[in-house]
Amino acid sequence: MLSFRMELPCLFLLLLSCLQSLSANTDFFTSIGQMTDLLYTEKDLVTSLKDYIRAEETKLEKVKRWADKLDLLSATAILDPEGYLGHPVNAFKLMKRLNTEWGDLESLVLSDTTDGFISNLTIQRQHFPTDVDQTGAAKALLRLQDTYRLDTNTISTGDLPGVKHKSLMTVEDCYELGKIAYSDVDYYHTELWMAQALRQLDQGEESTIDKVTLLDYISYSIYQQGEVDRALDFTKQLLELDPEHQRAKGNLKYFEFQLEKQKKDGGDPTEKKKEKRETTQKKDKPKKKFLTPQLPERKKYEMLCRGEGIRMTPRRQSRLFCRYYDNSRNPMYVLAPVKQQDEWDRPYIVRFLDIISDQEMERVKQLAKPRLRRATISNPITGVLETAPYRISKSAWLTGYEDPMIDKINQRIEDLTGLEMDTAEELQVANYGVGGQYEPHFDFGRKDEPDAFKELGTGNRIATWLFYMSDVAAGGATVFPDVGAAVWPQKGTAVFWYNLFPSGEGDYSTRHAACPVLVGNKWVSNKWIHERGQEWRRPCALNETE
Repeated sequence: MLSFRMELPCLFLLLLSCLQSLSANTDFFTSIGQMTDLLYTEKDLVTSLKDYIRAEETKLEKVKRWADKLDLLSATAILDPEGYLGHPVNAFKLMKRLNTEWGDLESLVLSDTTDGFISNLTIQRQHFPTDVDQTGAAKALLRLQDTYRLDTNTISTGDLPGVKHKSLMTVEDCYELGKIAYSDVDYYHTELWMAQALRQLDQGEESTIDKVTLLDYISYSIYQQGEVDRALDFTKQLLELDPEHQRAKGNLKYFEFQLEKQKKDGGDPTEKKKEKRETTQKKDKPKKKFLTPQLPERKKYEMLCRGEGIRMTPRRQSRLFCRYYDNSRNPMYVLAPVKQQDEWDRPYIVRFLDIISDQEMERVKQLAKPRLRRATISNPITGVLETAPYRISKSAWLTGYEDPMIDKINQRIEDLTGLEMDTAEELQVANYGVGGQYEPHFDFGRKDEPDAFKELGTGNRIATWLFYMSDVAAGGATVFPDVGAAVWPQKGTAVFWYNLFPSGEGDYSTRHAACPVLVGNKWVSNKWIHERGQEWRRPCALNETE
């Protein structure tokens, strides 16, 4: 009777591999590499769900066959009940059906085929992303929208540069983004995304979200941005759809009162708001795409991320070269020098091409992935390591003694830079998440941070070596806002620069940032090289900025 039931618990074995990698994990949105595990988890759940559906279909098919058989039998028996039961076999079978077989059917109908699926779902749910992940991914979309100046329709239609798997956003998706912005008191983005949801509804998309709800959010968000006249217009639209909407009726009176008051106080507020919006639009879209010292750092950073404002004159460009490099005839590279090219002149940044193999990069990722944890920053006041919204990535540290390949990579950095690696920090591997970024920062400790690396006992960070271990379809550049430089990820290459002058003073022009990843998966690994042990390898200079 119960042979139709699928042995769903066996699916547990299929899930264990994913669960092990997810078990100690949080903040999925900060690492695309670890988010891939969630796709396999969801695939397993879909498989389990389909098994449940098949089990239900098998049960219903058995019940249907039983009903069809009895329907035919009872239709015949009812025509001549006494004659039918006059046959002793029919009488026996009626007793048997009612005493035994209907009981079996009851057990069949009451049997629970959800056990396996629900068990799987319960086990996996503890490893699901949380509200923090959903909010983090939503805020990443808003950050990408601002940094790369994308309109809501471009994001909603998935029309992003370099995309392989285009995905459309539903009205519900847009509404959810707007709600998250609203809860963060971000009325600017609330208006944009509620308006996008409204447009999609007007275009005929079906949704459980109604226009009244969207108009309510839009009117209030516009009011909070100080545009009472527009808020009034949307409130009137809302009341046309729902004349009894109590909050809208109250808002209508309040907005009309505010507009009348503004007119009495100093002219037509509608015209003033229009002029203000036009002025703001002109400011947001500068005619000249170059950096000026007056621009705030945030603007410089975002412009460089978009490929705008790069301050490299043709004359300076002509002084940048590429070459075969052996670091003063280092024995490792005399017969096989590496390709090196100048990326920037001040600060001097060089890129080494084809400097790490695909096999090495995959091994580094393989070693790092199980250890990836949310990247932290050092609180400048307390010195405590903590997460920050301006650093969205996960990182892991790999030591040379645990794998010969890491030791080989460390030696390669020493041979090409001529700097001592014994006092350097371990190789740090980072994978960026949704809209992953690291806003402008210094790698070295400043004078107001005298204890920055005191516990290491190796002095300040003299230089930075950065491997790019993946190509990035769009975004993800390393930019230097103070000098207008941008270095773009190129798989298999590494960039190198000094953070300190030979005098030991910090080079403040090396302040840099990792731009948000718009499309793709960004993997990097870096080596922070310290002062101790470099005394004879990079002698001090007498001049502070030499």
